[in-house]
Amino acid sequence: MSALLVLQEAAGPVKSAAEEGWKLFGAYSLSNPWFLALVPVGAALLVLGRAGRVRARLPALEGAVPPRTLRQRLAWIVPALQVAALCLVAVALARPLRGSVESSTTSEGVDIALVVDRSESMRAEDLEPGRSRLDVVKEVVRDFARRRMTDREGAADSVALVVFAMYPQLLCPFTLDVDAVTGFLEGLRLAQNPAENGTAIGSGLAKAVQLLRHTQARSKVAVLLTDGENNVFHVPPLEAADFAAREGVKVYTIFAGRYAYRPDFLGRPGYSDREIDTSELEEVARRTGGRFFRARDKAELEAAYAEIEALERTERVTRRWSETFDLYPWFLAPGLAAYVLSWLCGATFARRIP
Repeated sequence: MSALLVLQEAAGPVKSAAEEGWKLFGAYSLSNPWFLALVPVGAALLVLGRAGRVRARLPALEGAVPPRTLRQRLAWIVPALQVAALCLVAVALARPLRGSVESSTTSEGVDIALVVDRSESMRAEDLEPGRSRLDVVKEVVRDFARRRMTDREGAADSVALVVFAMYPQLLCPFTLDVDAVTGFLEGLRLAQNPAENGTAIGSGLAKAVQLLRHTQARSKVAVLLTDGENNVFHVPPLEAADFAAREGVKVYTIFAGRYAYRPDFLGRPGYSDREIDTSELEEVARRTGGRFFRARDKAELEAAYAEIEALERTERVTRRWSETFDLYPWFLAPGLAAYVLSWLCGATFARRIP
């Protein structure tokens, strides 16, 4: 019965409580390597014992040596099996192990509020020929959101989408569903009603901060993009920046556009040489610990979001642990079988008379 249990145990590795003592190669090691000393000691004792038996033997015939019988030619099997049994049992006592090292990387994601200007001036086509500013921005912001929300390193971010013209509007609350955010972005349109046209930077930012103050994330970020100066003073941008600073929200501001937008008397897109004043956007970023970016074309806009992505990375926490599995049954069972077989051979056809 014990032999059957040993053979059953030999069918596969068993989880072990032993520690790795002597590293062999790859994932294999020995827990008690000193038992290997039994191999040379045992082999020496076997050789000495057989040598003593040969010296005590008296020749039966003198002169011509008779031919060896089959039993004599197979006499080596018994000591070979005994040496094999000794080696296998010694290795089993040395307790061979197979190690399995596991690791997991965890990180808390960042809550990011994407704040996008949808005022009439976003109709201009100076970021990329033939495409409006809003269309280019939607594409770049969509790619940024998709990367942050499907982070392969395990730190997927929760993203919300806020847009503004004269008034701020929450298009998508915080979510981990990337399809929801990209879907709302695809449906984003310019302000159509003249009564709602304007650039309420402060109101848009305040709306985003109000959302972020109720989240549980340790890192909260707002990325605000506009192509103009604030001209709606329900909430001044610097007051919104102070609100963000109090709530621990870091604000990155992006000015997107090459020229100052000025439609003609028919309402068609046009441009002026007037330099846009970005000092307020720069101050908003400075007060909240963020950064200001200027994007004159699509490539610069992509670079701005890529830099924000690189800056807003939370620290990864890596946990490692190891498991070991006993392999001694693979050696113990054959060792015991070799010893039993040597005993059977010695008691039958390979039996020797002292």
